[in-house]
Amino acid sequence: MSIEAIIFFVLLLDAVGTNIVVHFGAEWYMQHFRTISRWFPPAEGWALYYLALVLWIGSLLYRAGKLL
Repeated sequence: MSIEAIIFFVLLLDAVGTNIVVHFGAEWYMQHFRTISRWFPPAEGWALYYLALVLWIGSLLYRAGKLL
């Protein structure tokens, strides 16, 4: 497995986790991470955009033959 694939899977895990927190745990996030949530509020649009970009990068890596 190449370093590009490892970085992609780490980013994919982060993007999926971000979407789960934004869609299902926004109140929990705001309550438990008060300082961070002031600077980084949970926003659905940005989380979905981040996931779309990570998936697009994954498709490029797959086409290049570096993913699996």
